[in-house]
Amino acid sequence: MASAAKGTMSKRGGRINITPFVDVLLVVLVIFILTSNASIPGIKVDLPKASSTVALEKPKTKAITIDNTGQVFLDAYPVTLTELEERLRAEKAITPDFPVIVRGDAAVQYAKVVSVLDLLRRIELFQIGLVTGKPS
Repeated sequence: MASAAKGTMSKRGGRINITPFVDVLLVVLVIFILTSNASIPGIKVDLPKASSTVALEKPKTKAITIDNTGQVFLDAYPVTLTELEERLRAEKAITPDFPVIVRGDAAVQYAKVVSVLDLLRRIELFQIGLVTGKPS
C-alpha cells in the first residue's frame, strides 16, 4: 500500500499547473487595456488654471471643447451648436443621465462658453464639469 502511494506522488509532482498563472496574466492584461483607453478624446486647448479640480472621467462622458477660435467640438469632431444639441439629445435618449465636460480655451470668448452651458441646461443635462488645468 505504501508503494502505491509513493508511485502516485512521483507522477503528480513532475508537472507544474500554470492555469492560475495564466488567469492572473489575463486579468492584468484586461486591466491594462481598460486603463489605457480611459482618457477622454478631445482637441488640445490651453486650459485656464484653477486651484482645485475634480475628475469626471467616465466611459460615457461626452467632451465638449471650445478652441481659441470659438469652434465647438464634440469628442474631437467639429459641430455647430444646432448639431451639438441634436447629438446630445440623441445621447440623452439612450443614456438619460450621462456626464458632460466642457473644455474651453483660456483665450475663447466667454459668451461662447455660456451659450454651450445654456444649451446643456435646455437639454436638462445636470452632470456638467468645467475642465481646468493645474496652476503652475
